[in-house]
Amino acid sequence: MRFARIPGKLVMLVAASALLIGMPAAAASAASAATAGTGWIRLAHLSPNTPPVDVYLYSFGDSNAQIVLHHVAYGTVSPYEAVAAGDYSVAMRSAGAAASSQPVLSTSVTVKADHAYTVAGMGPESGLRLQVLNDQLTTPSGKSSVRVIQASLKQQTVKFTCGGQAIVPKATFASVSSYQAIPANTWTMEAIGSSSKATARYNMGAGTVHTMVVLDGANGLEIVNLVDAAGAGKPPAGGVTTGFGGTAGHGPGSPLPWLAVVGAGGLIALAGGYRLRRSSLRRQLNTGV
Repeated sequence: MRFARIPGKLVMLVAASALLIGMPAAAASAASAATAGTGWIRLAHLSPNTPPVDVYLYSFGDSNAQIVLHHVAYGTVSPYEAVAAGDYSVAMRSAGAAASSQPVLSTSVTVKADHAYTVAGMGPESGLRLQVLNDQLTTPSGKSSVRVIQASLKQQTVKFTCGGQAIVPKATFASVSSYQAIPANTWTMEAIGSSSKATARYNMGAGTVHTMVVLDGANGLEIVNLVDAAGAGKPPAGGVTTGFGGTAGHGPGSPLPWLAVVGAGGLIALAGGYRLRRSSLRRQLNTGV
């Protein structure tokens, strides 16, 4: 039995079509892989008398920083960044120091899927440390949850109240309280030191989780509300009310959409070339040339 000979260009055309048809599935697979096993991390500078620093996040075994925050000053907290679950290290260097220089401080953190973490520079400059905090993403039904980070050096001990009730009666400098569930409501929060007091009102909606940070402000104590979770057990995608030192540019998105465009262009070119080849062959048969 003789098989009809299939032109090479047609084989290429079919192969290109198959490649292009397979791209949506590949894109879906890549998207699924990108979202599987994801956790969240944010970085903070909460040491009042420590100068600005540069903060680096490295994936274990990779010398290229995944996140870089430049000139991070006291009171600065980054937004959450989604990262693949795994082991990471956080390095803190003096602001402007070379990325290859020895870090002033470093620590490791294991990011688990669907968990969130804050890595903060805490304590006085003489006893500066990087502390890894496990951030809560869920709260009892109909409730909000709140914890307090006491980062005021001028007021070494602070009483923190919610609606006039003490939720942390004695928060000492560089301490982190446990989370407490409170009724969902708009609450007046107060941080009361020996010679200064800060008052702020916040909407603490059901399902939300908050970290209240007590800071040394220009005119006394200040309270900053960090939203750990905005509901449904997920951290917020945006930033917080404090400043943000800036991150290194993120890499481009998935190349698959561009591959699809290139593939489509190649398919069109192949189809056009095949039509030209057939037209040329037909002319040769008709003219005998």
